[in-house]
Amino acid sequence: MANKERLILVCNDDGYFAKGIASLVEVVRPLGKVVVVAPEKGESGKSHSITMTTPIRLNRISEEEKLTVYSCSGTPVDSLKLALHQVLDRKPDLVVSGINHGSNSSISVIYSGTMGAVIEACLNGIPAVGFSLLDYAVNPDFTASKHVARKIVDNVLLKGLPKDVCLNVNIPKLSLEELKGIKLCRQAKGVWKEDFVKRIDPHQVPYYWMTGDFDNFEPEATDTDEWALKNGFASVVPVKVDFTAYEAYQHLNQWNYEL
Repeated sequence: MANKERLILVCNDDGYFAKGIASLVEVVRPLGKVVVVAPEKGESGKSHSITMTTPIRLNRISEEEKLTVYSCSGTPVDSLKLALHQVLDRKPDLVVSGINHGSNSSISVIYSGTMGAVIEACLNGIPAVGFSLLDYAVNPDFTASKHVARKIVDNVLLKGLPKDVCLNVNIPKLSLEELKGIKLCRQAKGVWKEDFVKRIDPHQVPYYWMTGDFDNFEPEATDTDEWALKNGFASVVPVKVDFTAYEAYQHLNQWNYEL
């Protein structure tokens, strides 16, 4: 397909104004027509949530040659759905989300609004990739991330992705010169160990701030995304949209299902 015919949709969960999404637009803009539909404010941790009880607003922020930017008052998945059903005149050839300010490796994939948009695109049969940089700063250096993103996007456009599979790509906080490469990985097993800091507001009513640390259950495994990131590699994890635990069939078939 010629570059002028290619349509690329860009989303994120940090907001349409974030430096990460601007960096991702910079990566894909030479590859075709680019449309950005992203939240009007930060929507991190919204996973696959959608807005059902309040109206959703869509505003066109800017329009120039081969690039149009919209803001959405809803979640990342709202943004993706609106783009597919109200903004675009056809299904895009590619959806990219990010570049997220912060990690979405391991179990964080299930909380991630960045990946929520990617998974929604995958459900609609669109090749989709989420990108995240392990840096929570407002103004991080995305140089290495842009290099990785272009490499992954080129591969997806050239070779495609398996049906019902999308990609979760994480990049360590390193310069391009320090980055050791890109590794195909599996999701590390682990959980977030949350804690809640309790405080009292001026009306003497308690409120809470959630904090926590990630607990990697297999720190010595060398085939996981957590290992790759810790050892200077960008990680690529294929994510499937089918949540069925097929390996549980043998056990669950022994149950009595008679009513």
